[in-house]
Amino acid sequence: MKRLFFLLICVLILGSCSEYQKVLKNEEVNPKYKMAETLYKEGKYKKALRLFEQIVPQYRGKPQAERVMFFYADTYYQLEDYYLAGYQFDRFTKSYPKSDKKEEAAYKSATSYYHLSPRYSLDQKETDEALEKLQVYINEYPDSEKLVEANKLVSELRNKKEKKAFEIAKQYHHTENYKVAISAFDNYLIDYPGSVYRENVLYYKLESQYLLAVGSYESLVKERLQEADLYYNNYKKYYTEGDFTDDAEEIAEDIKARLEKQD
Repeated sequence: MKRLFFLLICVLILGSCSEYQKVLKNEEVNPKYKMAETLYKEGKYKKALRLFEQIVPQYRGKPQAERVMFFYADTYYQLEDYYLAGYQFDRFTKSYPKSDKKEEAAYKSATSYYHLSPRYSLDQKETDEALEKLQVYINEYPDSEKLVEANKLVSELRNKKEKKAFEIAKQYHHTENYKVAISAFDNYLIDYPGSVYRENVLYYKLESQYLLAVGSYESLVKERLQEADLYYNNYKKYYTEGDFTDDAEEIAEDIKARLEKQD
């Protein structure tokens, strides 16, 4: 019985495969569409995609085109081919602005770009595109059930951009390019006033100014030390017991001692 059952399963699988190949090679559009939709609903996306790729051009301008195009875009999405999913969902929303599927397509377009966003150390072009599309979605669908998730993704992407900007500024500091580091930290505080890295930025800005001062020509030392002292006071105003408080206090004491020698 087990052997008979196994043979029966094999026959059914082979029959199914042969039917798929038959439809795939068939010139008729309708059988391809029916099988593509069936395979899509069964989660057999790779097979469905091959059929959709064949029939999409032939359905353009026809009543069924909207349905076919959505399935086509979503098949790429389900296969995690986010470049093509994002592109196809963009086309869908532009081609069918009154579609019942427009909101879902807009969300999946935005999340496709979210999935393409690379780690923070790389170029953030896709991150910017994802942020733009997610914000458009949030603005257009403020009552969406996906709103919480969309805002969560926006926050995650913004944090990634914050980290990249912080690491760039910190790199200037660590490579002793102190003037550029100070400017980068200033710009960072303007762009990300509520950043989780704010204490780090204020401390590294102080340290950059201090190291710039002690390494300067004698005629510039006093002025730059005074500037560093202002940065220390700014750090202390916000972080009396911060992660860098002890280091900041050491710098402040040395600044005071050096300024006393200047007088």
